[in-house]
Amino acid sequence: MKIIPINQLVPGMFVHSVTKQTGKIKIKKQGWVKTPIGVQQLIKAGILEIEIDPDKTIISQSAPVTTDDVKVEPIKPRDPWQTTHSVEQEMDKALKLYTEAKQLQSKAFTEIKSGNSIDIAPFKELASGFIDSVFRNQDALACITRMREKDTYLLEHSINVSILISIFAKHLGFDKALIEELATGALLHDIGKIQIPDNILNKPGKLTEDEYKIIQDHALFSKQILEQSGLKGIAVDIAGYHHERLDGTGYPFGKQASEISQYVRMASIVDVYDALTAERVYKAGMEPIKAFKILKDGCPDSFDGELLTKFIQCIGIHPVGTLVKLSSQKVGLVSKSNPSSPLKPVVKTFYNAKHARYTEVADIDLAHNRTQDSLEAAVKPADFNIDLIKFFKHSILP
Repeated sequence: MKIIPINQLVPGMFVHSVTKQTGKIKIKKQGWVKTPIGVQQLIKAGILEIEIDPDKTIISQSAPVTTDDVKVEPIKPRDPWQTTHSVEQEMDKALKLYTEAKQLQSKAFTEIKSGNSIDIAPFKELASGFIDSVFRNQDALACITRMREKDTYLLEHSINVSILISIFAKHLGFDKALIEELATGALLHDIGKIQIPDNILNKPGKLTEDEYKIIQDHALFSKQILEQSGLKGIAVDIAGYHHERLDGTGYPFGKQASEISQYVRMASIVDVYDALTAERVYKAGMEPIKAFKILKDGCPDSFDGELLTKFIQCIGIHPVGTLVKLSSQKVGLVSKSNPSSPLKPVVKTFYNAKHARYTEVADIDLAHNRTQDSLEAAVKPADFNIDLIKFFKHSILP
């Protein structure tokens, strides 16, 4: 048997099984693909990689002209919002994963600074842990990604992108093996920044033209580091190409739309979203809804508009972990998403904006038919001198 990518499949080959796919289909039976139409059917069905039997390859010209030797049939789609644990049950596991991720990132940076290659296996294991947590209840890790420390951006950014792209891929119906590749690539996508001088990497003001060229090299460095460490495929593409743009204005390779895969397009959206909403030493993070607007303005030149819409749908207009003010002037944290009505999530309130004082913590389900309150706007902790990290640690964590 031999495993090949779908773009290498030609008429006359015998398909034994599907080894990687994104579409919601399954091979009904083994058989020969005897026409170009048959090949295109598999590509359109979302199949990425197949296992063939080279010994059974036939000359396509002599094969009967049929297109149904390899049949596909739909499988019942998985509900992307299904959970097996409550947020409270999952939060402890999610926090441990996040802490482990920061430690692993720090260790990898130290190894690279010392001139050593990094061990990819722990990153794959961690990515697998993220995915399991996301499938149990995505809201736990999603909430943690919103609790930003100003001085740990380099560590937290890649972790957050990994978590968010896992959530994104789950909602697109990808299988876990593929999501693991995406999550691993996202965890390591900015590893090359360790080779950029700190005075340029953390410069608060506008970069000079020469400094900007140096910054652009980090994606190339990330690609090289991962390749030297034995990683390949989708994960390396995410690291090397996440700053490429559909109109060819991205860097470091200036790739255009036809050269940018769906996976890299996903990564570029998530990467920019997390960067815009992040708290930095020299800038405040913006509310998610403002970040979405900037991304929307970048469509279709920079970003894939269809994918962006799906990303917003899966994390919500007001993502879990967002600080919001209600019409009653209560202020709280979005603690549970509501896919059927995004503007009516569950909010954990703890502050009264009208009286400028903390209140008893209470969960308000805005979708409940007896709830009179409504979501007014996303707000910043600084608007009310709220220490959001402190509240999170004392009131959200188990």
